Amino acid sequence: MITKINPRKGWHFFTVEDFKELLQYKDLLYMLVGREISVLYKQTVFGFAWAIFRPLVQMVIFTFIFGKLVNMQSMIGTDVPYAVFSFTALVPWTYFAVALNSSTGSLIGNQQFFTKVYFPRMIIPITPIISKLLDFAIAFIILLVMLFAYGIVPNYQIVFLPLLVLLMMMTALGMSLWLSALAIQYRDVSQFMQFFAQLLMYAAPVIWPITLVPQGYRFVYGFYPMAGVIEGFRASLIGQSAMPWDMIGAGFITATILMITGVLYFRSRENVFADVV
Repeated sequence: MITKINPRKGWHFFTVEDFKELLQYKDLLYMLVGREISVLYKQTVFGFAWAIFRPLVQMVIFTFIFGKLVNMQSMIGTDVPYAVFSFTALVPWTYFAVALNSSTGSLIGNQQFFTKVYFPRMIIPITPIISKLLDFAIAFIILLVMLFAYGIVPNYQIVFLPLLVLLMMMTALGMSLWLSALAIQYRDVSQFMQFFAQLLMYAAPVIWPITLVPQGYRFVYGFYPMAGVIEGFRASLIGQSAMPWDMIGAGFITATILMITGVLYFRSRENVFADVV
């Protein structure tokens, strides 16, 4: 039996049939995730320590510059050490930045793969979103150890962490679908992402407290999804404040829009991927 695959034209949404097709190729997704993890750490000296090294070094730098020199500690408003304050934000932020960068260049890095055989192309940018969860889990364990060392006990709001992780992943995937489809045609996108990720970090409350944002503007600010994720992590792990449901709700709206439009744009460009590489 011969199966003929015709390219799609225009913008097409993700249908039930497309979801079933993704499920049919789940073994390929598992293989790609495993390959990405093994390739990343197989020939490194420190192995999985790199998952800890990146946010830990940033925390040390931020603690020295912003905690000591700028005296950001006085603006936090609690007795939580600035090192814990910043590292709690860096754990979700580092996942988001690394997953976004990896996923943006994923189609370019796998062009020899998808130009030879057929499979749902969306699997490629999804792969880093899943594989980077291992780094996130390792860094999160270090964060828990740090909280224990400082005698900080997470409160009942920790039960909402899976919701925050979902929002974090949705945001990364929605942006990745847009950027990976753009990057394969405009190679500047991958280079631009290195600079853009830094801008996004300083726009998020990673090194500074949310109290610097006037109360009346926090809901609007919440449309930047990572703002709600970071504040949610702090609320549940270090008990800095109540869970910012207004910001989280606004963030879910943005993440959902990014996901829907990202899927539409990615699928509209699928038929030209092989032609432009």
